[in-house]
Amino acid sequence: MFGKVSDLFVTKTTSPAIILVHSQLGENIGMAARAMHNCRLKDLRLVSPRQDWLSDKSIAASAGGAHILKNASFYETTEEAIADLHFVGAATARQRDIVKPVMTPRQFTSSLFDKKELKIKAGCLFGREKSGLRNHEISLADVIVEVPLNPDYSSLNLAQAVLIIAYEWFQLDVKPRAGSVSDEKSLPATKQQLNMFFQHLEGELDSSGFLRVKEKRPGMILNIRAIFQRTGLTDQEIQTLHGIVTELRYGGRSDRPKRNIWKIKE
Repeated sequence: MFGKVSDLFVTKTTSPAIILVHSQLGENIGMAARAMHNCRLKDLRLVSPRQDWLSDKSIAASAGGAHILKNASFYETTEEAIADLHFVGAATARQRDIVKPVMTPRQFTSSLFDKKELKIKAGCLFGREKSGLRNHEISLADVIVEVPLNPDYSSLNLAQAVLIIAYEWFQLDVKPRAGSVSDEKSLPATKQQLNMFFQHLEGELDSSGFLRVKEKRPGMILNIRAIFQRTGLTDQEIQTLHGIVTELRYGGRSDRPKRNIWKIKE
Protein backbone atom coordinates (compact mmCIF):
# COMPACT_ATOMS: atom_id res chain seq x y z
CA MET A 1 0.00 0.00 0.00
CA PHE A 2 1.22 3.43 -0.88
CA GLY A 3 0.72 6.41 1.38
CA LYS A 4 -1.33 9.50 0.62
CA VAL A 5 -0.18 11.84 -2.09
CA SER A 6 1.50 14.87 -0.57
CA ASP A 7 -0.56 18.03 -0.38
CA LEU A 8 2.32 19.71 -2.20
CA PHE A 9 1.04 18.10 -5.38
CA VAL A 10 -1.94 20.21 -6.33
CA THR A 11 -3.31 20.06 -9.85
CA LYS A 12 -3.46 23.42 -11.58
CA THR A 13 -5.57 22.82 -14.70
CA THR A 14 -8.83 21.23 -15.78
CA SER A 15 -8.30 17.49 -15.99
CA PRO A 16 -9.56 15.41 -18.92
CA ALA A 17 -12.86 13.54 -18.75
CA ILE A 18 -12.82 9.75 -18.59
CA ILE A 19 -15.57 8.36 -20.83
CA LEU A 20 -16.46 4.68 -20.38
CA VAL A 21 -18.44 3.36 -23.35
CA HIS A 22 -20.87 0.47 -22.70
CA SER A 23 -18.93 -0.91 -19.72
CA GLN A 24 -20.16 -4.37 -18.79
CA LEU A 25 -19.41 -4.75 -15.07
CA GLY A 26 -20.17 -2.30 -12.30
CA GLU A 27 -17.06 -3.40 -10.42
CA ASN A 28 -14.88 -2.34 -13.34
CA ILE A 29 -16.46 1.10 -13.31
CA GLY A 30 -15.76 1.26 -9.58
CA MET A 31 -12.10 0.35 -10.06
CA ALA A 32 -11.80 2.94 -12.83
CA ALA A 33 -13.18 5.55 -10.42
CA ARG A 34 -10.56 4.50 -7.87
CA ALA A 35 -7.83 4.98 -10.50
CA MET A 36 -9.19 8.43 -11.27
CA HIS A 37 -9.19 9.40 -7.61
CA ASN A 38 -5.54 8.26 -7.31
CA CYS A 39 -4.66 10.94 -9.85
CA ARG A 40 -7.26 13.57 -8.92
CA LEU A 41 -9.40 13.22 -12.00
CA LYS A 42 -13.06 13.93 -11.33
CA ASP A 43 -15.06 13.97 -14.57
CA LEU A 44 -16.40 10.44 -15.13
CA ARG A 45 -18.86 10.01 -18.01
CA LEU A 46 -20.73 6.75 -18.60
CA VAL A 47 -22.29 5.76 -21.91
CA SER A 48 -25.09 3.22 -21.33
CA PRO A 49 -23.30 0.87 -18.92
CA ARG A 50 -24.84 -2.59 -18.62
CA GLN A 51 -24.83 -2.65 -14.81
CA ASP A 52 -25.58 -0.19 -12.02
CA TRP A 53 -22.45 1.81 -11.24
CA LEU A 54 -23.83 2.64 -7.79
CA SER A 55 -24.31 -0.97 -6.69
CA ASP A 56 -22.69 -2.19 -3.48
CA LYS A 57 -20.03 -4.04 -5.51
CA SER A 58 -19.22 -0.95 -7.55
CA ILE A 59 -18.93 1.27 -4.49
CA ALA A 60 -16.71 -1.29 -2.75
CA ALA A 61 -14.45 -1.56 -5.80
CA SER A 62 -14.06 2.21 -5.94
CA ALA A 63 -12.51 2.29 -2.44
CA GLY A 64 -12.07 6.02 -1.75
CA GLY A 65 -13.49 7.00 -5.14
CA ALA A 66 -17.17 6.53 -4.34
CA HIS A 67 -17.79 10.27 -4.73
CA ILE A 68 -16.65 10.04 -8.35
CA LEU A 69 -19.25 7.33 -9.02
CA LYS A 70 -21.97 9.37 -7.35
CA ASN A 71 -21.10 12.43 -9.43
CA ALA A 72 -20.70 10.52 -12.71
CA SER A 73 -22.71 11.71 -15.71
CA PHE A 74 -24.87 9.27 -17.71
CA TYR A 75 -25.36 9.46 -21.49
CA GLU A 76 -27.30 7.38 -23.99
CA THR A 77 -24.75 7.83 -26.79
CA THR A 78 -21.05 8.54 -27.19
CA GLU A 79 -21.88 11.58 -29.29
CA GLU A 80 -23.77 13.10 -26.35
CA ALA A 81 -20.98 12.28 -23.92
CA ILE A 82 -18.35 14.20 -25.91
CA ALA A 83 -20.54 17.01 -27.29
CA ASP A 84 -18.97 19.74 -25.12
CA LEU A 85 -15.37 18.55 -25.55
CA HIS A 86 -12.83 20.15 -27.89
CA PHE A 87 -10.32 17.28 -28.11
CA VAL A 88 -10.91 13.56 -27.67
CA GLY A 89 -8.66 10.50 -27.62
CA ALA A 90 -9.76 6.90 -28.17
CA ALA A 91 -7.89 4.28 -26.15
CA THR A 92 -7.46 1.07 -28.15
CA ALA A 93 -4.88 -1.67 -28.54
CA ARG A 94 -6.33 -3.15 -31.74
CA GLN A 95 -5.14 -2.31 -35.25
CA ARG A 96 -7.80 -0.31 -37.07
CA ASP A 97 -8.46 0.70 -40.66
CA ILE A 98 -9.20 4.27 -39.58
CA VAL A 99 -6.60 6.88 -40.51
CA LYS A 100 -5.95 8.96 -37.39
CA PRO A 101 -2.88 10.20 -35.54
CA VAL A 102 -1.65 7.65 -32.98
CA MET A 103 -0.24 8.82 -29.65
CA THR A 104 1.13 7.19 -26.53
CA PRO A 105 -0.60 8.16 -23.27
CA ARG A 106 2.29 10.52 -22.51
CA GLN A 107 2.05 12.23 -25.90
CA PHE A 108 -1.72 12.52 -25.54
CA THR A 109 -1.67 14.09 -22.09
CA SER A 110 1.27 16.33 -23.04
CA SER A 111 -0.68 17.65 -26.01
CA LEU A 112 -3.56 18.53 -23.68
CA PHE A 113 -1.28 20.21 -21.17
CA ASP A 114 0.36 22.31 -23.87
CA LYS A 115 -3.09 23.59 -24.84
CA LYS A 116 -4.08 24.53 -21.30
CA GLU A 117 -3.93 28.26 -22.04
CA LEU A 118 -6.84 27.73 -24.44
CA LYS A 119 -8.92 26.35 -21.57
CA ILE A 120 -10.03 23.48 -23.78
CA LYS A 121 -12.12 20.58 -22.51
CA ALA A 122 -10.74 17.17 -23.40
CA GLY A 123 -11.46 13.53 -22.72
CA CYS A 124 -10.49 9.96 -23.49
CA LEU A 125 -12.82 7.16 -24.62
CA PHE A 126 -12.49 3.63 -23.21
CA GLY A 127 -14.46 0.76 -24.72
CA ARG A 128 -16.11 -2.46 -23.64
CA GLU A 129 -14.08 -4.84 -21.51
CA LYS A 130 -14.16 -7.65 -24.09
CA SER A 131 -14.25 -5.91 -27.46
CA GLY A 132 -13.14 -2.32 -26.84
CA LEU A 133 -14.34 0.60 -28.93
CA ARG A 134 -16.09 0.09 -32.25
CA ASN A 135 -14.95 1.82 -35.41
CA HIS A 136 -17.75 4.38 -35.44
CA GLU A 137 -16.88 5.34 -31.85
CA ILE A 138 -13.20 5.72 -32.69
CA SER A 139 -14.18 7.86 -35.68
CA LEU A 140 -15.55 10.45 -33.23
CA ALA A 141 -12.12 10.98 -31.66
CA ASP A 142 -9.28 13.22 -32.82
CA VAL A 143 -6.49 10.75 -32.05
CA ILE A 144 -5.98 7.10 -31.15
CA VAL A 145 -4.19 6.48 -27.85
CA GLU A 146 -2.15 3.28 -27.70
CA VAL A 147 -0.17 2.05 -24.70
CA PRO A 148 3.20 0.65 -25.87
CA LEU A 149 3.38 -2.79 -24.25
CA ASN A 150 4.57 -6.31 -25.00
CA PRO A 151 3.36 -6.92 -28.59
CA ASP A 152 2.70 -10.56 -27.70
CA TYR A 153 0.37 -9.55 -24.87
CA SER A 154 -0.81 -5.96 -24.71
CA SER A 155 -4.21 -6.54 -23.09
CA LEU A 156 -5.12 -4.32 -20.13
CA ASN A 157 -8.21 -4.33 -17.97
CA LEU A 158 -10.35 -1.20 -17.90
CA ALA A 159 -9.01 0.24 -14.65
CA GLN A 160 -5.40 -0.32 -15.72
CA ALA A 161 -5.97 1.57 -18.96
CA VAL A 162 -7.67 4.44 -17.14
CA LEU A 163 -4.88 4.59 -14.54
CA ILE A 164 -2.16 4.90 -17.19
CA ILE A 165 -3.84 7.89 -18.83
CA ALA A 166 -4.68 9.45 -15.46
CA TYR A 167 -1.15 8.97 -14.14
CA GLU A 168 0.48 10.55 -17.19
CA TRP A 169 -1.78 13.58 -16.76
CA PHE A 170 -1.08 13.81 -13.05
CA GLN A 171 2.69 13.73 -13.59
CA LEU A 172 2.41 16.73 -15.89
CA ASP A 173 0.06 18.69 -13.71
CA VAL A 174 1.86 18.39 -10.37
CA LYS A 175 4.88 20.38 -11.41
CA PRO A 176 5.52 23.63 -13.29
CA ARG A 177 6.08 23.16 -16.99
CA ALA A 178 6.74 25.64 -19.78
CA GLY A 179 3.56 26.08 -21.81
CA SER A 180 2.85 27.54 -25.17
CA VAL A 181 1.33 30.99 -25.60
CA SER A 182 -2.07 30.74 -27.27
CA ASP A 183 -4.74 33.08 -28.53
CA GLU A 184 -7.94 32.56 -26.54
CA LYS A 185 -9.92 33.74 -29.56
CA SER A 186 -8.84 30.56 -31.36
CA LEU A 187 -10.78 28.16 -29.14
CA PRO A 188 -11.00 24.68 -30.67
CA ALA A 189 -14.40 23.60 -31.93
CA THR A 190 -16.42 21.36 -29.62
CA LYS A 191 -17.57 17.94 -30.78
CA GLN A 192 -21.12 19.28 -30.99
CA GLN A 193 -19.97 22.01 -33.38
CA LEU A 194 -18.07 19.46 -35.46
CA ASN A 195 -21.05 17.11 -35.54
CA MET A 196 -23.36 19.89 -36.73
CA PHE A 197 -20.92 20.74 -39.52
CA PHE A 198 -20.69 17.08 -40.54
CA GLN A 199 -24.50 16.90 -40.70
CA HIS A 200 -24.56 20.03 -42.85
CA LEU A 201 -21.80 18.81 -45.19
CA GLU A 202 -23.13 15.26 -45.49
CA GLY A 203 -26.63 16.56 -46.22
CA GLU A 204 -25.31 18.62 -49.12
CA LEU A 205 -23.16 15.74 -50.37
CA ASP A 206 -26.24 13.50 -50.33
CA SER A 207 -28.24 16.11 -52.25
CA SER A 208 -25.51 16.48 -54.86
CA GLY A 209 -25.24 12.72 -55.39
CA PHE A 210 -21.64 12.48 -54.16
CA LEU A 211 -22.64 9.77 -51.67
CA ARG A 212 -24.97 7.98 -54.08
CA VAL A 213 -23.24 4.57 -53.91
CA LYS A 214 -24.97 3.00 -50.92
CA GLU A 215 -22.29 0.39 -50.23
CA LYS A 216 -19.49 2.96 -50.15
CA ARG A 217 -21.35 5.68 -48.21
CA PRO A 218 -20.38 4.64 -44.62
CA GLY A 219 -16.68 4.37 -45.46
CA MET A 220 -16.68 7.65 -47.40
CA ILE A 221 -18.31 9.46 -44.48
CA LEU A 222 -15.71 8.09 -42.05
CA ASN A 223 -12.91 9.26 -44.37
CA ILE A 224 -14.43 12.72 -44.80
CA ARG A 225 -14.83 13.15 -41.05
CA ALA A 226 -11.26 11.97 -40.45
CA ILE A 227 -9.94 14.64 -42.84
CA PHE A 228 -11.56 17.47 -40.90
CA GLN A 229 -10.84 16.02 -37.45
CA ARG A 230 -7.10 15.86 -38.15
CA THR A 231 -6.88 19.59 -38.73
CA GLY A 232 -7.85 20.74 -35.21
CA LEU A 233 -10.54 23.17 -36.38
CA THR A 234 -11.47 26.20 -34.26
CA ASP A 235 -15.01 27.37 -33.64
CA GLN A 236 -14.47 30.28 -36.03
CA GLU A 237 -13.18 27.94 -38.74
CA ILE A 238 -16.28 25.78 -38.35
CA GLN A 239 -18.47 28.82 -39.02
CA THR A 240 -16.37 29.62 -42.09
CA LEU A 241 -16.79 26.07 -43.39
CA HIS A 242 -20.56 26.28 -42.88
CA GLY A 243 -20.49 29.46 -44.96
CA ILE A 244 -18.46 27.80 -47.72
CA VAL A 245 -20.81 24.82 -47.94
CA THR A 246 -23.85 27.11 -47.99
CA GLU A 247 -22.30 29.32 -50.66
CA LEU A 248 -21.51 26.33 -52.87
CA ARG A 249 -25.11 25.17 -52.50
CA TYR A 250 -27.00 28.43 -52.93
CA GLY A 251 -24.62 31.05 -54.33
CA GLY A 252 -26.56 34.27 -54.86
CA ARG A 253 -29.99 32.61 -54.87
CA SER A 254 -32.79 34.28 -52.97
CA ASP A 255 -33.81 31.10 -51.14
CA ARG A 256 -30.50 30.72 -49.32
CA PRO A 257 -30.87 30.23 -45.53
CA LYS A 258 -30.14 33.00 -43.09
CA ARG A 259 -26.56 33.41 -41.93
CA ASN A 260 -25.38 31.67 -38.77
CA ILE A 261 -28.24 29.15 -38.67
CA TRP A 262 -25.63 26.56 -37.73
CA LYS A 263 -24.23 28.57 -34.82
CA ILE A 264 -24.90 26.94 -31.46
CA LYS A 265 -27.06 29.11 -29.25
CA GLU A 266 -25.46 30.21 -26.01
